[in-house]
Amino acid sequence: MAGWGRTNKQSADEAKERLKLVLIHDRTDLTQEELAVMKNELLAVISQHVEIDPDGVRITMKQEGREQKLTADIPLKTTRRRKLG
Repeated sequence: MAGWGRTNKQSADEAKERLKLVLIHDRTDLTQEELAVMKNELLAVISQHVEIDPDGVRITMKQEGREQKLTADIPLKTTRRRKLG
């Protein structure tokens, strides 16, 4: 039972994120599928220019006052500079 607290907290965190998505949908009229498509499109565009770590990507939407905010935390992979020419 040592891991029970951790699993319970993780489940609670996941439920909280799902609830946030439901609230965002109500306020922005975006479905979860549309949010997923938007995330994939953002990652596709950014990855055309820099190499990213897709496993570390976190895209969130939250409300601050009367505003909705989309925040993207996209870890970049270290790359060597490309030589031009």
